[in-house]
Amino acid sequence: MDFGLVLQTDPPASDVVELMCRAERNGFGYGWTFDSAVLWQEPFVIYSRILEHTERLTVGPMVTNPSTRTWEVTASTFATLNDMYGNRTVCGIGRGDSALRVAGRSPNTLARVGDAIDAIRDLAEGREAVVDGSPMRIPWIKDGRLPVWMAAYGPKALALAGQKADGFILQLADPFLTEWMVHAVRSAAADAGRDPDAITICVAAPAYIGDDLAHAREQCRWFGGMVGNHVADLVSRYGEHSGAIPDSLTEYIARRQGYDYSHHGRAGNPDTAFVPDDIVDRFCLLGPPEAHVEKLRTLRGLGVDQFAVYAMHDAKEATIDAYGRDVIPAVNG
Repeated sequence: MDFGLVLQTDPPASDVVELMCRAERNGFGYGWTFDSAVLWQEPFVIYSRILEHTERLTVGPMVTNPSTRTWEVTASTFATLNDMYGNRTVCGIGRGDSALRVAGRSPNTLARVGDAIDAIRDLAEGREAVVDGSPMRIPWIKDGRLPVWMAAYGPKALALAGQKADGFILQLADPFLTEWMVHAVRSAAADAGRDPDAITICVAAPAYIGDDLAHAREQCRWFGGMVGNHVADLVSRYGEHSGAIPDSLTEYIARRQGYDYSHHGRAGNPDTAFVPDDIVDRFCLLGPPEAHVEKLRTLRGLGVDQFAVYAMHDAKEATIDAYGRDVIPAVNG
């Protein structure tokens, strides 16, 4: 199983670079960041520094979207990094939640996401693509490679990931929901004539090592609020108890009152009081190293290829080191 580290690009950028270097030393293979231009610093600038200071780490956004940058700019940026440092980037993409809503715009349609997946990948790998009705190709790209992984929760998004994406990003670590969603993605891939086993499955969730579960839950409760924000979109689209999405994913948002993006992805988020302890326990990895190893082995058995650690809490360094010392070797040994 591969391991990734997910960070927000809060200033100073040097701290992000240092943590990514620490992750590589501890056996992590991927370095991911959020991508919301209003809330955090520009990640692609920071990726260049991360790549310069690491040897093997693959970097990318979790996730970008088709609207905050034009598709040829996104593709050219990835291709430039690949040309400078080798093909060590991955494009995580989604509809755009915080990046667009905090700027007063709506997330993209799934149709636009699907078109963007094809165009960005083709352009970044040197092929011609159609962007806003105009065919174009980036002529200087040679031997470029850009896997595009899609984040999804709902049935139509899961189907699109199976039909188009090289990887699927699931932002929660509940085994029941993971099994349901991985099955949906791989079934859609098979129906589209693709090899379902060729799609990389990445589960991303907060991980907190320690015996004080009450403290760990409070440090990671924000994640249930972030997931709940996406779930609320699904409920508005499909309705409650529709059968389109599992009740176990929707029931906990009944007391949700709203969401302030100024606290997005941060410990102590006041908009997450509605998230019960059992959701935090199910969606995250908490407790001593042995508990993490056990859950990760379960997820690997469900087809998960990578676990990406959200480290937005008060124990970033300790968690990275504990994973390198106690968790990664036990899972992969």
